[in-house]
Amino acid sequence: MKKKYKNILGIILPLLLGVFLILYNLNQFTDDQIDEMISYFAEAHYAFVFFSLFLGLLTLVFRAYRWRYTLEYLGYNSVFKTNLMAVCVAYLMNMTVPRSGEVTRAVIVNKYQKVPFDKAFGTIIAERVVDFCFLIFFIVTALIFQFEKLKIFLLELLPWQTLFVIGLISFILVLSLILVFIYSQNSWILKNKNKISGFVEGLTSVFKMPGKIPFIAYTLVIWILYVLMFYVNIFALDATQNMSFGVVLTAFVVGGLAITFTNSGFGAYPVLVAEILSIYEIPLAAGTAFGWIVWTSQTLIILILGALSAILLPILHKK
Repeated sequence: MKKKYKNILGIILPLLLGVFLILYNLNQFTDDQIDEMISYFAEAHYAFVFFSLFLGLLTLVFRAYRWRYTLEYLGYNSVFKTNLMAVCVAYLMNMTVPRSGEVTRAVIVNKYQKVPFDKAFGTIIAERVVDFCFLIFFIVTALIFQFEKLKIFLLELLPWQTLFVIGLISFILVLSLILVFIYSQNSWILKNKNKISGFVEGLTSVFKMPGKIPFIAYTLVIWILYVLMFYVNIFALDATQNMSFGVVLTAFVVGGLAITFTNSGFGAYPVLVAEILSIYEIPLAAGTAFGWIVWTSQTLIILILGALSAILLPILHKK
């Protein structure tokens, strides 16, 4: 029973936080600003939004195709359509419980393609590690081009003392887990070492496999498409279409962090994007409308494709 309540809280609390951020953000606006924001939605050029959705679909396709490299290295041939639907369902799951999508992906290929869960999950975490490295690259790039303004924003959001503590705790936890795995004589750990070894094998597969160069190339393409998805949307609003690429990259990084550390950016994404754009003299109403257009369009495609994939998976794998 306690586990059931914990699972329910794990879903409800992030959603409540998102709702709180939305209401808090709206309370900052006057009636005139709300009317102005509504006019931005009404007058938006949605052809650019639909083009960004097409780019978003491509990222899902490339992500599913990239996955085959790590799976094949481990000796498993998972069908592309299954990989694609697993990726779509995973993104849908991440909108409820943060990071639950990674587990869901591994469960799907285990059920329908007989890939051991531990190894599949290891390959997914390996992907996340590589993706996180690319996110760090974009953060560093944005800091180089927009250092002063981005530094002020990030330090207000997360003081350097907080960042240092988070980094130190994470390092200690990872180091402790590695040492426990290597030296512990605990019966439970010894009993599950094979499963843990499978996870580690999957995790390190990306660094050992012969196809690591095309894997990295696909990852680069995926992240370029992410940036282009975001960039194309600036032309949807007259107030944002003259933003420089440096400003776009900065807002993209902040939005990416919001998605990474919340359940798909619900509530946080539009708020943080609007705040960062306001530093560059984009009206808060315009920035908020822009953030909502980007987030809503991305969310809708995940809802549609994720739900469709969840329905089709058992139909296409009747055997």
